[in-house]
Parts: sequence; C-alpha cells; structure tokens
Amino acid sequence: MNETLAVTLPLARWQGDRGTYHLVTINGAAAEEIAMHQRIRKLEYGAQRGFGSVKVMAQIGDTRWKSSVFPQKKSSEWILLISKKVMRAEDLAADDELTVELELL
Repeated sequence: MNETLAVTLPLARWQGDRGTYHLVTINGAAAEEIAMHQRIRKLEYGAQRGFGSVKVMAQIGDTRWKSSVFPQKKSSEWILLISKKVMRAEDLAADDELTVELELL
C-alpha cells in the first residue's frame, strides 16, 4: 500500500545557471515520512534511486503527474519541482500557497 501525504507550501522560484525553476520545499513531519519511506525501500531492494530520490504521484488541484522528490544533503528537506505545464494548468505563480498531495511510490 502506498502512503499519501498532503502539505500546504509556498511555491518558490529559483534562478540557476541553466534556467528558472519553480519548486516546493517539503520539511517537518512530511519530510520525515518521505525519509522513512526511502529507508524502507532501500532495505527492501538493497539500493536507492539516483540522488536518493523517491518516486511520487503528485497532485495540485486537478493536475496529477508522476515525478520524484529529491533530498537536500545538509537538511531534512525534500524538493519537488513544479513544471511549467502544471503551473499553467493550475494558474500558479511564485509565492502562491498551494496544497500538494504526494503518493509515495
């Protein structure tokens, strides 16, 4: 059975060398649940996914897509990138508060 989390977070804009990205940073109890899921999967399968990522089925509003969350090395936070396609479909902009549902796969 897959675990589902729902978190309300601000949409952040990050400017990198290769372009602009929009993302949400997951922390607190939700981040701990993702980390536990990752550890259990590693024990079950003996390896972890690239960059320590966890596959998720994400949903914002009516838009649902398959993605991954990525751990931050020096903290207990996870990052979910939000594509332009999702931002357009849900009429999102930087600093918007949004509710993200994550089904941990």
